[in-house]
Amino acid sequence: MEFLLSSMILLFLLPFTLYFLLSKCAKNTIKLPPGPTPLPFIGNLHQLGKKPHKSLAKLAQIHGPLMTLKLGQVTTIVVSSPNMAKQILQTHDNILSNRTIPGAVKVHDHHKYNMAFIPIAPLWRELRKICNNQLFSNKTLDESKGIRLQKLKDCLNDINQSSLINEAVNIGDMVFKTSINLLSNTIFSVDLVQSSDSVGDFKELILNILKECGKPNIADLFPALNMFDFDLQGIKRRNAVHAQKVFDIFQRLIDERLKLREVQGFDTKSDMLRTLLDIAEDHSQEMSIAKIPHLSLTLFIAGTDTISSTLEWAMSELVKNENIMLKAKQELEQIIGKGKPIEDSDIAKLPYLQAIIKETFRLHPSVPFLVPRKANANVEIDGYTIPKDAQIWVNVWAIGRNSSVWENENLFSPERFLNSDIDSKGHDFELLPFGAGRRICPGLSLATKMLHLMLGSFINCFDWKLEDGMKTEDMNMEEKFGLSLEKSQPLRVVPEKVCN
Repeated sequence: MEFLLSSMILLFLLPFTLYFLLSKCAKNTIKLPPGPTPLPFIGNLHQLGKKPHKSLAKLAQIHGPLMTLKLGQVTTIVVSSPNMAKQILQTHDNILSNRTIPGAVKVHDHHKYNMAFIPIAPLWRELRKICNNQLFSNKTLDESKGIRLQKLKDCLNDINQSSLINEAVNIGDMVFKTSINLLSNTIFSVDLVQSSDSVGDFKELILNILKECGKPNIADLFPALNMFDFDLQGIKRRNAVHAQKVFDIFQRLIDERLKLREVQGFDTKSDMLRTLLDIAEDHSQEMSIAKIPHLSLTLFIAGTDTISSTLEWAMSELVKNENIMLKAKQELEQIIGKGKPIEDSDIAKLPYLQAIIKETFRLHPSVPFLVPRKANANVEIDGYTIPKDAQIWVNVWAIGRNSSVWENENLFSPERFLNSDIDSKGHDFELLPFGAGRRICPGLSLATKMLHLMLGSFINCFDWKLEDGMKTEDMNMEEKFGLSLEKSQPLRVVPEKVCN
């Protein structure tokens, strides 16, 4: 019995031991970027802490903007400056564009169809082309303007109902619900969250998937475990259940639409589903009906939590900084009139509102690290080698607070963008909320439109005060680390309708 137990332990440790020895040999042959000394087996995991974006920003101040960590078995390169980000996302984009794939994403083979994770190959190029030319083109966004305005109107009506009874609004929940219904109407022409005062089943499912994907997974840190298909924390098992329920909802909507299409003239919906079914029925190898639920889930995951997190931080900063809120109100009153919701055509006329959104991206990026990239081959940068198969983390939170780039880096000051050409579209590496290069988020145009429409309308249509007489100096502005960077304490504010 003792011999059997010893043999099992040796078999379990063998992959780690071999990996450790091979890594040491490889390390001796190439010059890795500097970094803290790793411990055996766990590497630098103990140095991440509860808020890795902050921990790694501090380590970068010691070891430099291109830094090597060992996270379990995985060699990880951390990027913390605009110049290094440009090297990764633009100069060497062709070699560093693939992804490390978390175990949580592999449920139901989702990673094989998820545009955020599939390799740069024909399928990715075709899906990207569909997004750019069909789903998020300027023409499509113009045609879907009515949907955005209707969902914004629904949101403002809910807020107005709260104002009538002096009830506090949870900004994050309100925006999350609006984002889900915007996307579900854009894709399927239905509201997937009906109630304004409950989370709703679909919202719970999306939140649960985000929660599981945001958890550190032992199997991702020790790939040798994958040969045993270990799911020690149950992340894949739970995520498979949540994802299947979402896929079932999507499939029901697709089946209903297919039945309508059997009767000529009955499919009158002009939405993404119609476009995708048209492409699929043209016998496209890249877009089959079976792939539509996977693309839809990718869009929901990317377009809900990030928008709600960004807008909650923006509103928090405005409530906290009354002078900035006043300037924003004055601009809106002068340009579009007091108490009116804003429209797409108004955004370009509102430079201070645009500056507020940019400053929120800088100080409170919804995703503190861009989705990790993976090196397809050894890459030389500034005399160091990023080794093949290393994963690369771009710490956009650290870049946004880099004192060599930003003056008064911890101060919320939209004015810094008023006389600046820096934008958030991937051209300027000081500000990367949507990434850059070929992996830049394809839905950035829709996301930025919604953020400006909602924030501008919230400011112009309502005055806001903290509930229970709380003072602005007592606001909790701490972050909660996860897949997105949420407020640790949700923003709850009481609206008062502005008369126009």
